[in-house]
Amino acid sequence: MTEKVLIIGSGPAGLTAAIYAARAGLDPLMVEGMERGGQLMITTDVENYPGFPDGIMGPELMESMRKQAERFGTRIISSNVTDVDFSERPFTVRVGSDEYTAESIIISTGASARWLGVPGEERLRGFGVSACATCDGFFFRDKGLVVVGGGDTAMEEALFLTKFASKVTVVHRRDEFRASTIMAERVMNHPKIEVVWDSVVDEILGESLVTGAKIRNVKTDEVTELAVDGVFMALGHDPNTSVFAGKLDLDDERYLVTSPGTTLTSVEGVFAAGDVTDKVYRQAVTAAGMGCQAAIDAERFLDGH
Repeated sequence: MTEKVLIIGSGPAGLTAAIYAARAGLDPLMVEGMERGGQLMITTDVENYPGFPDGIMGPELMESMRKQAERFGTRIISSNVTDVDFSERPFTVRVGSDEYTAESIIISTGASARWLGVPGEERLRGFGVSACATCDGFFFRDKGLVVVGGGDTAMEEALFLTKFASKVTVVHRRDEFRASTIMAERVMNHPKIEVVWDSVVDEILGESLVTGAKIRNVKTDEVTELAVDGVFMALGHDPNTSVFAGKLDLDDERYLVTSPGTTLTSVEGVFAAGDVTDKVYRQAVTAAGMGCQAAIDAERFLDGH
């Protein structure tokens, strides 16, 4: 059986697309991936998603979206897509030894934050370790924070966090920033920000919450312990697009390219939504909005074909 719509990925974009496609009678099939629910599955309190005045846990929000998609008839496969063929319609999607065909595809595989891989980091994710200042900065009012990185993203995150934190320490492994001059100057001239050059975070300290970080100077190997309440990784994101390389147009950072103001990719009938194509906003609510767009774009495409 050839599907009308096949959705790859199961974060806010994919699940919103599924809800809209299912309610439009398109009977969508979703291949949600082994890490279902996207980045919100490792987010604790979500306070900026509309409709939840008391906040909601990230996994709880994703589970609610999943149930809503299933309620309207979305079928879900809990596996990873291993290959795709978009050279002709119906399109082919392979999941291990299984093969599915579809008249339209919605890609919502998201992006993954880059992490340091140091002791304490994974255990304390969501408990003081974060990769999103706009998501989590509010929780650190009058706290001391570390931001790891030296590019424009790190500068933006550090400056944003000064709205809440009592002090922000930027830890950078080199002796100058990669960031644009104007952003670097804003950081270095900010009274709440201190820069620690030539240094890396070797360990994140704390049992149930972050209490500090071990910082090592890469030139002298001297290790100091800094008492802080949060560590923000600003090392960038990697879009989850490896399976689409050579099949769809990607930009220089490997994000899926879409036509401005739409979710249309370089192949007619294939649509992209959420963080897999968005390197600017990267919020659950914007991803959900793009998922809605993708479902409507797919529906209109199918009506015309």
